[in-house]
Amino acid sequence: MRYLSSKSGFNRLGILGLIVLIPLALSACGTAVGAGAGAYAGHELSGGSTAGTVGGAVAGGVLGHVITGH
Repeated sequence: MRYLSSKSGFNRLGILGLIVLIPLALSACGTAVGAGAGAYAGHELSGGSTAGTVGGAVAGGVLGHVITGH
């Protein structure tokens, strides 16, 4: 998947995944979807570290809950 990498460290597939997941986080089940989107973003931004993935999941879950209340 090296051909998908960009110079900024993000890959196009990761950005596409976020574009798809963000609207879902704004709908029902926001906590679960936010945690999933956050985990994915944390994984991509941290280069696959466990701490980045878990931190992203926590932050995404909190944000999803705050935005939707679910």
